[in-house]
Amino acid sequence: MEGELTTLVGPEGEDWRVPVSELESRQNELASRLAQQGLDAALIQTPVDLYYYAGGRQNASLLVTADGDSRLFVRRSLSRAKHESGGDDSPHTVESFPRMAAFADEIGCIPSMQFGELPHSFANRFASKLDIVHDCTEIIHSQREVKSAWELEMMADAAEVQAAMFEAVYAVGGEGVTEIELVAAAEAVSRAAGFGGNVQMRRFPLQCDRGVIVAGRAGGIPSFFDSAIGGTGPHPMASMGSGFTKIKANEPVLVDLVHLHRGYVVDTTRMFVAGSLPPVWQERLEDMITVKEEVVDVLDQGLDCSQAWRKGLALAEELGHGNNLMGMAPDQSRFLGHSVGLQLDETPVVAEGFDRPLPIGGTMAIEPKIVHSDGSIGSEDTWVRDDQGMRPITADGAIPWVTEW
Repeated sequence: MEGELTTLVGPEGEDWRVPVSELESRQNELASRLAQQGLDAALIQTPVDLYYYAGGRQNASLLVTADGDSRLFVRRSLSRAKHESGGDDSPHTVESFPRMAAFADEIGCIPSMQFGELPHSFANRFASKLDIVHDCTEIIHSQREVKSAWELEMMADAAEVQAAMFEAVYAVGGEGVTEIELVAAAEAVSRAAGFGGNVQMRRFPLQCDRGVIVAGRAGGIPSFFDSAIGGTGPHPMASMGSGFTKIKANEPVLVDLVHLHRGYVVDTTRMFVAGSLPPVWQERLEDMITVKEEVVDVLDQGLDCSQAWRKGLALAEELGHGNNLMGMAPDQSRFLGHSVGLQLDETPVVAEGFDRPLPIGGTMAIEPKIVHSDGSIGSEDTWVRDDQGMRPITADGAIPWVTEW
């Protein structure tokens, strides 16, 4: 098996493992945060956070103590876990998971757990055996809000692939083409570049396709998903996003694409049209770009995300879009931006209740959109706040706001 692991590489033979220095830094930061909260340890078990802290999402439990010791207990696959952890350079030990009855004695402490994300039956199995009562979910979420230079590099690489996805949409689109044909072309680019097949979501029961393309009236159809855009989807079990609606002349086609590079999300929306946008839709788009600029300006100043929401909402209402911002009643969403990283719905959010700034190193998709019964329109780009302020990771104005077929 060890020889076979050398084939686990990127498309050009690159080593696509998380650098050991990243894993070590993340574990040390978590240990420090645990100590500050007076917690002995954290038991990391969600797939996303196993990847974040241990380098892979094997069936395992990672114990990180406040003293800085880390041990990865693996049910399956031990050999892959060792390889993905960095082999001999791993910052943590990698060992087989002991019998559950012996696990408490093996770890010698009472760790906190991710009660905020784990299924209840799974969490309760460990909590009852280990007498666990403390929750470390928010500690982990807070740490992951700030991206490292390496993580930002992953997102920049994702943005390059995403630009090619938009080019693929342009190449196959036009009057009479279905939404699902368009999204298939975009997803082929994403998949060929290494996307693993799942957009990770934090909140149950949200699920998301990596491409949501809605044409004309389909853009006004709501869904279960907490977002401005619903769409028909192809059938009731996949009741969101692109379906079999055909593009008609001069109707807005909203193209909202997500790509993940080595797990890291970028999220961008642009408008397409077979012909030209009617003036009313062009004006609506320009208004949403203005709202986007207002939100970015507030975040750029280091002001609270909730303040960015209130200012963006007030401007949208002033422009006459209050009843259609981020959906139509009773299905309006109450946000204008969401943080992204290894998950699509990270924190903070440009919404009421997030009375804190986007941190330095925070990454956020800012997406003001308006929805009417005959279509939807808006813009979206993924941004990072660095020492100089807000800057786009994705195209911002480099990809036209509207592309005509």
